[in-house]
Formats: sequence, C-alpha cells, structure tokens
Amino acid sequence: MIILGIDPGSHRTGFGVVEVQGNRFRLRDAGTIKCPAGAGLPVRLRIIHEALLDVIIDHAPDVASIEDVFIAKNARSSLILGQARGVAMLAASLRDITVAEYAPREVKMALTGNGAATKEQVGFMVQRLLSLPKPPESSDTS
Repeated sequence: MIILGIDPGSHRTGFGVVEVQGNRFRLRDAGTIKCPAGAGLPVRLRIIHEALLDVIIDHAPDVASIEDVFIAKNARSSLILGQARGVAMLAASLRDITVAEYAPREVKMALTGNGAATKEQVGFMVQRLLSLPKPPESSDTS
C-alpha cells in the first residue's frame, strides 16, 4: 500500500509518500511545496494543487492522509488553511484516492505517544520509523 501524507499550508505544504509492506515502512518521496513570497492566494493554491497532482501521478498512492482543521490564531488564518486543505483534497479526489483526515494531536500521539509532542520529537520518530539517516528537511515534511 502506498500512502500520501499531506500537511497543508497556504505558504508551505509538506508531503510524504510511504510504502507499507506488512509492518515495514519505506519512504518513497517527501518534501515541502513552497509558494513564492508575495504570491496571491489564488496563485499559491494553484501551485499547491499542481504540485500535489504531480506527486500523485508519480507515485499512484492508494490513500491520502491530511491534517484535519484546527483552530488557528484568527478566523482568517483558519479560512485560508481550509482553502489549502481543499485543494489538497481535490487533487486526491480527482484521482479517486480516498482521503482520511487526522487531527494534529492524534498524529503526534500515534508517532510519539504524546499528543503535545514538539516538531523535533515528531521529526525524530519519523526518522526512526523510516530508517532515515537524518530527520526530514522541515517540520512540514515530517
């Protein structure tokens, strides 16, 4: 099974593609989609959507996992995050990929045993579980 994990953001969207065989995990691809500084929201959303479609075409994931909505510092930030989530979900849906949503605390608990784990702790556990030589390049990728 191939799983695409997505950490949406309107400026930086992290992704990881993991292949699961039994109880073994292998990283196929990971990175951060970075939008140009000063680009308007419609352009950033297009960049995120097109980049995720490329990842989906390259790896043909069976399922996608996306971070669920959380309450941001203000309503506007929450709305913009929701739009980034929407284009990510659309990219998967256009390829008939089932999308599962998980709360950030739920993911941290599953990875580290602590729902309030730091970004460094999450990166460390991703490194260990995937037998990587070092943690992923950014917390968005983790």
